[in-house]
Amino acid sequence: MSTTTIAATDGSGSFSAYIAMPKDLPAPAIILIQEIFGVNGDMRAKCDAFAAQGYIAICPDLFWRQEPGVDITDKSQAEWDKAMSLLNGFNTDKGIDDLKATLDAVRAFDDCNGKVGTVGYCLGGKLAYLFAARSTVDCAVGYYGIQLDTFMNEASGIKNPLMLHMAELDKFFPEDARKKVLAHFENFSNITAYVYPGVDHAFARLNGEHYDEAAATLANQRTDAFFANVLKG
Repeated sequence: MSTTTIAATDGSGSFSAYIAMPKDLPAPAIILIQEIFGVNGDMRAKCDAFAAQGYIAICPDLFWRQEPGVDITDKSQAEWDKAMSLLNGFNTDKGIDDLKATLDAVRAFDDCNGKVGTVGYCLGGKLAYLFAARSTVDCAVGYYGIQLDTFMNEASGIKNPLMLHMAELDKFFPEDARKKVLAHFENFSNITAYVYPGVDHAFARLNGEHYDEAAATLANQRTDAFFANVLKG
């Protein structure tokens, strides 16, 4: 497990990305999109787990334009305050540009077979949806994405399969907004959305406040099968 450096497409510099490699190469790749806590231990562990399943797994530092190398948790108020400040200062369009740069870089790897998926959590869940709409990534998965109701019009740009995992009791995605989004997504056969009853935001964040083992296991199983079908099938 190591890091690599990716050049930003706007010429403003470069950013790091954690990368985990599988045993057998060449292989498909998965771009993991961080939560508001940066490329932290949880995201690195997720990369390692996907690498163990046979994928090149890479997680770019999307907060680098504000502060490179953010690596915090959800365990203290000070960390939450910093995470929310970074979220409020985050430029979504620049973030998508950095994901596109990551996609181009990964597809150019000698060890990548050309197929690349993405999965994001929280902020990353929203970005996975927008990344699917604005790029040629082969498939995308979003966990409890925020503000999806603000970007519903972008669904028409999604050409490849997208899977979304939503929490019924998500405090960052109210029921009215979720139902509005789900109704809109019914118009798109390539979008599959699941709602997990009785769980809150970040139900799949291991050791997080709202972690729910049953819901997380089911969502992760669906994600694994989805990636295997699209990227390895």
